[in-house]
Amino acid sequence: MNKKKKPFLGMPAPLGYVPGLGRGATGFTTRSDIGPARDANDPVDDRHAPPGKRTVGDQMKKSQAADDDDEDLNDTNYDEFNGYAGSLFSSGPYEKDDEEADAIYAALDKRMDERRKERREQREKEEIEKYRMERPKIQQQFSDLKRKLAEVTEEEWLSIPEVGDARNKRQRNPRYEKLTPVPDSFFAKHLQTGENHTSVDPRQTTSGGSSGWEGQGLESQFGGLNTPYPGGMTPGLMTPGTGELDMRKIGQARNTLMDMRLSQVSDSVSGQTVVDPKGYLTDLNSMIPTHGGDINDIKKARLLLKSVRETNPHHPPAWIASARLEEVTGKLQVARNLIMKGTEMCPKSEDVWLEAARLQPGDTAKAVVAQAVRHLPQSVRIYIRAAELETDIRAKKRVLRKALEHVPNSVRLWKAAVELEEPEDARIMLSRAVECCPTSVELWLALARLETYENARKVLNKARENIPTDRHIWITAAKLEEANGNTQMVEKIIDRAITSLRANGVEINREQWIQDAEECDKAGSVATCQAVMRAVIGIGIEEEDRKHTWMEDADSCVAHNALECARAIYAYALQVFPSKKSVWLRAAYFEKNHGTRESLEALLQRAVAHCPKAEVLWLMGAKSKWLAGDVPAARSILALAFQANPNSEEIWLAAVKLESENNEYERARRLLAKARSSAPTARVFMKSVKLEWVLGNLVAAQELCEEALKHYEDFPKLWMMKGQIEEQEELVEKAREAYNQGLKKCPHSTPLWLLLSRLEEKVGQLTRARAILEKSRLKNPKNPGLWLESVRLEYRAGLKNIASTLMAKALQECPNSGVLWSEAIFLEARPQRKTKSVDALKKCEHDPHVLLAVAKLFWSERKITKAREWFHRTVKIDSDLGDAWAFFYKFELQHGTEEQREEVRRRCENAEPRHGELWCATSKDIANWQRKIGEILVLVAARIKNTF
Repeated sequence: MNKKKKPFLGMPAPLGYVPGLGRGATGFTTRSDIGPARDANDPVDDRHAPPGKRTVGDQMKKSQAADDDDEDLNDTNYDEFNGYAGSLFSSGPYEKDDEEADAIYAALDKRMDERRKERREQREKEEIEKYRMERPKIQQQFSDLKRKLAEVTEEEWLSIPEVGDARNKRQRNPRYEKLTPVPDSFFAKHLQTGENHTSVDPRQTTSGGSSGWEGQGLESQFGGLNTPYPGGMTPGLMTPGTGELDMRKIGQARNTLMDMRLSQVSDSVSGQTVVDPKGYLTDLNSMIPTHGGDINDIKKARLLLKSVRETNPHHPPAWIASARLEEVTGKLQVARNLIMKGTEMCPKSEDVWLEAARLQPGDTAKAVVAQAVRHLPQSVRIYIRAAELETDIRAKKRVLRKALEHVPNSVRLWKAAVELEEPEDARIMLSRAVECCPTSVELWLALARLETYENARKVLNKARENIPTDRHIWITAAKLEEANGNTQMVEKIIDRAITSLRANGVEINREQWIQDAEECDKAGSVATCQAVMRAVIGIGIEEEDRKHTWMEDADSCVAHNALECARAIYAYALQVFPSKKSVWLRAAYFEKNHGTRESLEALLQRAVAHCPKAEVLWLMGAKSKWLAGDVPAARSILALAFQANPNSEEIWLAAVKLESENNEYERARRLLAKARSSAPTARVFMKSVKLEWVLGNLVAAQELCEEALKHYEDFPKLWMMKGQIEEQEELVEKAREAYNQGLKKCPHSTPLWLLLSRLEEKVGQLTRARAILEKSRLKNPKNPGLWLESVRLEYRAGLKNIASTLMAKALQECPNSGVLWSEAIFLEARPQRKTKSVDALKKCEHDPHVLLAVAKLFWSERKITKAREWFHRTVKIDSDLGDAWAFFYKFELQHGTEEQREEVRRRCENAEPRHGELWCATSKDIANWQRKIGEILVLVAARIKNTF
C-alpha cells in the first residue's frame, strides 16, 4: 500500500494548478455553488445594493466589460507617462509574487502619503479658511445676533406676531382677475362724444389700478387718487380737426398727474411715508461707512488689540490701531476715547497726538494739538498740523513763528512760513532762514530768486561756500548771468562747476545733468542748457560708443520736447565727427522738422563743405532754396554739386526737375541731352522719355524709348512707358507686343504683368487676362499683388464666388500679406467683416493696409471717433502710403471740421507720400505731372467712393 501511495498526495497543489486541465477536462458547477433555486419574479435579497452589485447578470456584464477593456489597446488609451489606462496583464493568473509586489507598492504609497500628509492638510485647511472668509456661512454672519437672543424675555418672545398671509383675497387668487385689451376704434368712438370724466372708480383704491372700461367711464391708471383729473377726457386731447388721439397731450397730462400725486404724498403726514418729490434715492454719502470684514474678525481684532494694550500700555501703534479699528466700524466716539487714553499713556509719541488731532472735531483738535506741543515742543509735524487746523492766515503765521522759535533749524517750517508771506517779508524771512539752515539748497535758491541781480550773486556765492557739493546752485548762477545778458560768463560758470564738484568728491552723473539741461531748455535758458550739454555730453562714454549714444540722447531730447538740448548735442557731435555724413544728415532732418529754413540752410552749407561727396546734402540744400522760391540760388547749389560730384545721376536729375518744375523745358532738355552723353543711365533715359511724353511730343518720346531699350532692355519702366504711350494712341496690338517683349526680358516685374492683364480686360478678353495672371503667379509665386489683381478681376466680372475662392487660396499662400487681408475684409458680407478684421489684425498687427481697412470699417459703421483714431494710427505707422492720407482727408471732408481737414493736408504735405495704389494712379497720370502734393491729395480724395 505504501509503495503504491504517490509522494504528492496530502501535499498542497502548486500555484496555478487546475485539476484535469492537461487531459481536456472541464469544470462543473453544483447547486451549492450557485445557491438555492428561486422564481424569476422573486425579489432578490440585495435589491438595495448599489448598481453593479445587484444581480449575477450585472456581475457578468461587468466582468465582460472589464475583459473588453483589458483587451482595448488603442492609442486613445495610451499615455506617454502612465502607459495604457488599464492593466495589460489582468487576464493572467494572480500569483504570489504579484501579491508581494502589490504589498510593496501599497507600503510605498502609504509612506509617501504620510510624508506629504501634514503639508496637504495644512494647505486644505488654509484654502477652506480663505473660502470661509470670502463666503461666510449665514450662521457665522448672524452668530452675534443669535447670542443676543439669550437676552430676549418671555413676554417679548410671545409678542412676536405669527406669520400669515396678510393679503386680501384678490391678491391671493390673481387668477380670477381678467384683463381684456380694448381696440383703438372703441377709444376713438368715446372720445368723439366729448364727455368729461373726472371721477375715479372706487375699485381703483383697492386694486392698484387695472386698465379697463366701466360703462363709459375711463378708469384712471393711478389708483388711490381722490383729486379730479383736470381735463382728462376733454376734446383737447384730440388733434384739432380730427377725431384721433393726440399722444403728446396725453403724455403731458400723465406728467401733471404724477406731479399732483407726488405733492399729495409729500404733504401727507398721517402715518404715510413722506417721499422727497425731487429724488427718490437717499443720499448715500450721509450713511456711516460700513466695514467690509466679518463680524467675527472684528471681534477677534478688538480682543487682540485689547490684549496688546493691556500687556504693553506704552506701545503707541496699539492705541492707533485700536482707534482706527473703531473708526472703520463706525464707532467714532469710542475711537476718540481710546486715542485720548493713548495720549495719556504715550505722551511722548508724535504719531498718537497726530492721530488724536485727526479724529477730534475742529476746536477739540486745536486743544489736543496745544496739549501735544506742551509735551513735544520740538516736533515739527505737530506744529505743521497746528497751522493746518487754523483757518485764518494771521493765526497760521502766528503758529509757525512760534514754532520757529522752538525749532529754528527746520527747513519744512521755514518753507511753510515763507509761503504765507508777501515777497518783501518773504525775502527778510529767507535771509534769516539761510542763517539758521545754511545747508538747505532750496532756501538759498528761493532767496536768490527774490533778490536783485547783485544781491543774488552774493547770495549764490555764499550758498556755494556753505554747500560746495550741490550742482543746482551753479546752474542757478549760470541762469542768473544769462537772464542778465552775461552769456559769456555762462560757459565759465558751468566749467568751474564741473571742476569744483569733482574737487569736492562729487561724481558727475551724466543723466542728472542732462535732465537739468532739459529743465533749463523748458525754462527758456538756452545758453545755460547748451553749456551744460557741452560740458557733460562726453563724460563716462567709451570712445567707440560716442556717436551711437549721442544720437540716442538727441532723439530722447526731441521726445521730451527739449529742442535746444538736441541742437546742442548735434552741434557737439558735428565738432567731434565733422566728416560723418550720417550725423550731418540727422542734424539736417532735425532742423528740417523742428528748425527754421535759415537754420537748415546754414547747417547744409557747413555740411557740404565737410562732406562734398554726399549728394543728398547738396540736394536738400537746393530743394530748400527752391521751396523758398529762390531758383537762381538752387541752380548755383546744384552747379557746385556738379563740381564736387561730376556725372552724378542724382544731381543731373535734380537739375532737370528744377528746370521742368519752373517751366524751363528747353533748359531741361539740354541738361538731359548732356546727361545722356556724359552719364548715361536707365533713369536718365526714363526721365528724358517722360519729359517728351508729358510735353505731348509722343514721336520724340517713342524714339528715345527705342534708343534706351537698345542699351537697357532689362529696365521694366521703359517697357511700361512704351506700352502706355501706345495705349494712349489706341494702338492695342503694339501695346500688347511691347508688354509681352518686356515680360520676356523682365519676367519678375509685377507692374508689367498687371498692365498686360488690364489691357486684355479692357478690350474684353477676360479669359486671356485670367490666363496671363495665372502664368504670372506661376513665375512669381507668393506675390500678393498678382493674387490681388486675380481676385479683383473675378470680382469686376461679377463672379463673387470665384473671387472668394481665389482669396482663400491667396491667403494660404501669402498669410502675412496686409494688402490681401484688407481686401478680404470687404469681400465679406457686412456681419462677417468684424470677425475677418480681427483675424487680419492677428496676422498683420502693424500693417498699414490692414489698419486702413479697419478705419474704413469703423467709418462704414458710423463710429466716427474710432475711425479717426485708426486713421491717425495708420498714417503714423506708414506716412509714405498716399492712399491712407487720401482716405483720411475724404473722411474729414465728410465728418471733420475745417481745422481738422487743414491739419491732415498739412501733415500729408510734410510727409510727401509716394506710394499707394490710388495715389500712384493719380500722381503718375500725365495730366497731373506738375501738381503739388496737396493738389494730388484733393484729386485722389475726390475719386474715392463710399462703397465699402
